[in-house]
Amino acid sequence: MWLAAVVAIVASLMVTTKIRTLFRGRRGGRLTTTPPAAVTVGGDSTITTYTSGRDLFADMLAAIDGAQERVLFESFIVKGDEVGQKFKAALIAAADRGVDVRVVYDGFANLVVRPSFFRFPPRVRVLRFPVLAGRWQIFNPRRYGRDHRKILVVDDTAAFVGGYNIGSEYETQWRDTHLKIEGSAVWDLDNAFVDFWNLNEARPRLADHGSPSWDPHVRAHRNVPRQLVFPVRGMYLEAIDRATDHIYLTAAYFIPDHDILRALLDARRRGVEIRILMPEVSNHVVADWLSRGFYGRMLDAGVRIFLYQDAMVHAKTATIDGRWCTVGTANIDRLSLTGNYEINMEIHDADLAAHLERVFEHDLTQARELTREEWSSRWVVVKICEALLRPLRPLL
Repeated sequence: MWLAAVVAIVASLMVTTKIRTLFRGRRGGRLTTTPPAAVTVGGDSTITTYTSGRDLFADMLAAIDGAQERVLFESFIVKGDEVGQKFKAALIAAADRGVDVRVVYDGFANLVVRPSFFRFPPRVRVLRFPVLAGRWQIFNPRRYGRDHRKILVVDDTAAFVGGYNIGSEYETQWRDTHLKIEGSAVWDLDNAFVDFWNLNEARPRLADHGSPSWDPHVRAHRNVPRQLVFPVRGMYLEAIDRATDHIYLTAAYFIPDHDILRALLDARRRGVEIRILMPEVSNHVVADWLSRGFYGRMLDAGVRIFLYQDAMVHAKTATIDGRWCTVGTANIDRLSLTGNYEINMEIHDADLAAHLERVFEHDLTQARELTREEWSSRWVVVKICEALLRPLRPLL
C-alpha cells in the first residue's frame, strides 16, 4: 500500500510540475544574473565567477579555440543541441590543430542523447563513464556513483569548474555558478582529470607531473567512490562548525544527512545567521518534496529559507563569515556527498567570499522567503504526502 501510494504521489507530482514548467516557459521565466567578475586569490591565482551560461560558454569555447597543447573536457551532461554541437566542433577543431584533446562524459546521464553525437574522430580520445559496472563489478560498492563533475582544463593555464552542464537550456534558462581559475591553482583541476582518466583504465594514460607550487588559499576536494573517499562532505562539516557569524548556502537539491543537518542547527543555536536558497520548483520534483521534510525543524531553529522563483537555480555554493567559500558540483544530498564523483573548490579569501555574497544577495531579489506561518498552514494532504515520501531520502 505504501509503495502504491508513493508511485501515485510521484506520478501526480511529475505531471503537475510538467504543466507548471510548460506554463512558465510560455510566459517567459524571469532570470537575472550578475556579470563575470575576477578576483586575485593568494599569490598568483585569478578566479572569475560566472552566473550566466551565455558568458561562461563563450569563454570556455574561446579557451578551447586558443588551446595549443592540451584540452581536458569532462561533463556530466552534454546535450546534442546547438550549444553541445558548438563544443563538439571546437574540440574537434582543436584536435585537428594537433592539440591533445580528451573528453569524458557520463553514460547514464546522456542516455537521452543520440549516441551518434558522441562519435568523435579518432584523434579525439573519449572516455564514456559506463552506465553499469562490468561483469561481477555490479556487486562492488566502489563501482557505484555517477561522474557528476564538470571540468575544463586548457594548456594547464586555465581551468573551469562548477555546476553548469553543457546545453542550450543551461545557457539561458538556468541560474548556476561556475569558476574560471588561472594560475598555480589550475593544477588541482588538471590533476583531478588526470587521476580520473587513469583510474578508469583509459588508454593512453596521462602523465602526472606533480605540482611545482602549492597555494594554501585554494584547494580542490574530490569525491572518489572507487577509493571510498568523500572529502566534500567533511569540508562542509568542518566549515559549518567554524562559523561564528553567518552561513549563506545555495543548493539545487537540499536533502542533508543527519550530521550536516545537526551541524547547521548547532550553528544556529550558537547565534549564526543561516540563509539557504533553493529552487521552489526544481527539475527533480521528488527531491523538492524530500527537501520539504526538513523545513519545519530549520524554520523552528530560525534558519531562513528562500525559494527561487520562475527559473531553476542549480548552483552549489556556500560562503561562511565572509572569509570562506566553496563552489563546485556537489549537491547537499546523499548521492553527491557519499555516492558520486564530485569536485568542489574550497577557497579562503575575503574578496571572493564578498563577491559571492553579493551574488547571493542579488539572487534573493528573485526569491521569496518561506515563513513559519505559511509552512504551518499547509494542507493536511500535503503533510501526508511528505510523510509517505520520507523513506525515499536515503535514495537521493
